[in-house]
Amino acid sequence: MKKTLQEAPGLCRRLAWNEIDPAYLKALVALARDEDIAGTGLCAALRPARAGDPTTETTAPGAKIASARFVARKPCTLSGLPLVPVILDVYGGNAEARMSVSDGESVPAGTVVGTLRGDAAQMLTAERVMLNFLQRMSGIATQAARYVAALGDTKTRLLDTRKTTPGHRVLDKYAVGCGGAWNHRIGLFDRLMLKDNHLAADEAAAGTRLAEIVRRSRAERPDLLCEVEVDSLAQIPPVLEAGADIILLDNFSLEDLKKAVALIGDEAWTEISGGVSLETLPALGAVGADFVSCGALTHNVPWIDIGLDWD
Repeated sequence: MKKTLQEAPGLCRRLAWNEIDPAYLKALVALARDEDIAGTGLCAALRPARAGDPTTETTAPGAKIASARFVARKPCTLSGLPLVPVILDVYGGNAEARMSVSDGESVPAGTVVGTLRGDAAQMLTAERVMLNFLQRMSGIATQAARYVAALGDTKTRLLDTRKTTPGHRVLDKYAVGCGGAWNHRIGLFDRLMLKDNHLAADEAAAGTRLAEIVRRSRAERPDLLCEVEVDSLAQIPPVLEAGADIILLDNFSLEDLKKAVALIGDEAWTEISGGVSLETLPALGAVGADFVSCGALTHNVPWIDIGLDWD
């Protein structure tokens, strides 16, 4: 009998902000800052002899106090707001942010998301980095919310994938949760995931050999859930017999998806992948699988226009 979600907390999750390492956040922000003011990433010959923001240094009066407002230019679902104080701290800590809404909230165009007050020079130098993070993360959250809405009122949960920007994995996945979707595995480390290339490399794509590799993987890492990708109905019986926890149905036709879900029944969780879009999600949700995974939640996502209007 299939387990419940509560009995397998690693099956899917929504990454919470307090689960993200503060040291990682500061290092990521410091890298973004240093790209701007020190040419990080360039060869030594192209990096400036004097790091800084010369435009602000030559125009902003010293110790001037200013205030500004974050404004959503378009309707969106917000993500990344708790990162703003981290950014301000990395830039010197002489400005303060107060947010009037929270991550995961959907707001109309024109909404004042929050305010800034403090050292004008630090605010000017940090402005683009703050907006880059907010616009990108809110873009992911907004995209996820659209896809969740397309899936409709169904038991099927929408999952993200590992198709994330390198170095930004946890922020991308956090933003997906803000949009109402769910996180699949965070990385390679937290699940046995036997995909077609793993099976092909071990010459175990079908029959007894397929069952053997699933059993061996489960025996060697009993602490992890085991998911197996299949691309035909014929692969399902040996995978079930070997005790896989999740069966990933990759690029099945709609009719074969219905057959596969019926064949698996309550013996394993089911996940649909391949060909997932806003247009196909309503029909996929009606199949009755436990999950649908979609890379589009985190790649090729339009950024949301959030501006910083100075008072």
